[in-house]
Amino acid sequence: MAHDYEVLGTETVYEGHVVTLRLDTVAMPGGGESVREVVRHGGAVGIVALDDQDRVVMIRQYRHPVAAHLWEVPAGLLDVDGEAPVDAARRELAEEVQLSAERWSLLTTHHPSPGFCDEKVLLYLAEGLSSVDRPEGFVVEHEEADMTVQRVPLAQAVQWVFDGTIRNSLAAIGVLAAAQVRATAPQLRPLDAV
Repeated sequence: MAHDYEVLGTETVYEGHVVTLRLDTVAMPGGGESVREVVRHGGAVGIVALDDQDRVVMIRQYRHPVAAHLWEVPAGLLDVDGEAPVDAARRELAEEVQLSAERWSLLTTHHPSPGFCDEKVLLYLAEGLSSVDRPEGFVVEHEEADMTVQRVPLAQAVQWVFDGTIRNSLAAIGVLAAAQVRATAPQLRPLDAV
């Protein structure tokens, strides 16, 4: 029988715009307890946008924590109250790369760093792409003002994962999942299967 990791106490250490840090005292197997640092995160979405030539829409964006420009797929926070994750994905695709999609599929749901963070990311496949204007009121600023957008053949993007050009976990998972969809056509879950 699995141990019940009961939280014996919790203390919020920091509360920010994107993350909250708390310390949980947790009951451990065999008695005793241990303190775990937990980063609370509201979640995010990512989009593997594939055009009719099987090119994936990639963005190159500066990420301060790693002090580097990274190749990524369009993505964003679940930070609009009441917004369904797929609607957040539609919004992010329009904001970041000025595209919309006719067909949406849920590729994966995953926890990028479950050893310390509760963030859950929903990754979508977007197909049947067309150009759109950015949503009204959206302003390109900060790192997004320095983004590069490029369409990369899916096979090349897969190679970028293996040669280290793509180091962002969401992009790596997305590119590899999209390649698997193209290769074997697995049954994907409904959009609301979160």
